[in-house]
Amino acid sequence: MKHLSTSVDKNIVDVAKKRSASSKAVREFRTRQNLVGEGSTAYEDQLLDGFAKNQLNAIIITPVLIILAALLAGPWTGWPIIALWAVTAMLSHALSGVLAKRFLAAEKQETGFENWRRIFVLGQAVIAASWIFFALLSCNNCGNQFAIIQFSTILVFIAATSMLNHALGPASLVTVLPPVLLISSKFVSSGDTSMMMMGGILLASAIFFHLLAKRFQSLIITMLEHATEKETLIVELETEKSFSEGARERAEEANLAKSRFLATMSHELRTPLNAILGFSEIMRDEVFGPLGSDTYKDYINDIHNSGSHLLKLINEILDISRIEAGKHELNEENLKLVSIVDEARHMIDIKAKQKDISVKTAYQDNLPDVWIDERAIRQITLNLLSNALKFTPVG
Repeated sequence: MKHLSTSVDKNIVDVAKKRSASSKAVREFRTRQNLVGEGSTAYEDQLLDGFAKNQLNAIIITPVLIILAALLAGPWTGWPIIALWAVTAMLSHALSGVLAKRFLAAEKQETGFENWRRIFVLGQAVIAASWIFFALLSCNNCGNQFAIIQFSTILVFIAATSMLNHALGPASLVTVLPPVLLISSKFVSSGDTSMMMMGGILLASAIFFHLLAKRFQSLIITMLEHATEKETLIVELETEKSFSEGARERAEEANLAKSRFLATMSHELRTPLNAILGFSEIMRDEVFGPLGSDTYKDYINDIHNSGSHLLKLINEILDISRIEAGKHELNEENLKLVSIVDEARHMIDIKAKQKDISVKTAYQDNLPDVWIDERAIRQITLNLLSNALKFTPVG
């Protein structure tokens, strides 16, 4: 019993630890999920991680755009000036990539995300400055040909940058808006209808791609919310699983304690029952002389039969454990059902007389033997008769 108590206490402690850890995880997930509704910087770490990875990917893609634009614009602006711009632009994008790499490698704390956001915005401002340089380039004797190159290059720059910088939200305009406003104002102020149209298209494109990027950011946040909700459900399922496992372990411990209790009590009950059965049998057989009254003999028979039945009940209680374990076997044999019912009726006669109730029996003649477990059928019959007596009025 000491070992059992120790085991139960250990299970309770283990379940409490699981519950504490699981509940803490659930609280963390729910706290993060609730931050979204408060308009705070929820999921800032995932968004900035995505931004940083985009910047690393852009190191490979952006030089292609810069080199292509330089090759197209070089004949109109002169190779030295366009080469200077190309080097400046690639260095500014490389700086953003370096910052992104440092961010991904750093051990970030929740309080540091806002600082990293400011650093990224400054890096994007450097990129904007390099593209302002491109917007300031001009060719006096080129007509609209160089303007078309600028227009096409800036349009691609707007689209690519808006998609890559969506995680920065409104701050992404720091990269796109300055060169777009500058070149659009230059096109509009030229007075040429086609250039004015190109300037308007650039402004409209900047607004359109910004709204598209904002929508894309909302979709990303929604996906993160769903992922967090899924993780929360997984943690809650793990919590419930740990609770159920703990409950099952406690049930097994309780069942073991019950089995030990029954084994102990059955031993304690058998000792006085054996004495009752032995002495009642001696008195019934009148070993030491006659009892003197037939009524006493009936009482002795009742005592002996009741004791025998009680002993059988004790054995049946012990069978409960075997039944629960699926190991109980019926002791079936050919018996006369009438004799078992008569024995059960005789055992409840005293109780029936106390309530002034008469119990009558009626059997069909020549009933065949039945293949039954005697103890189980006797208990069934006694249960039926006891309930009948219980719910039958006196008299």
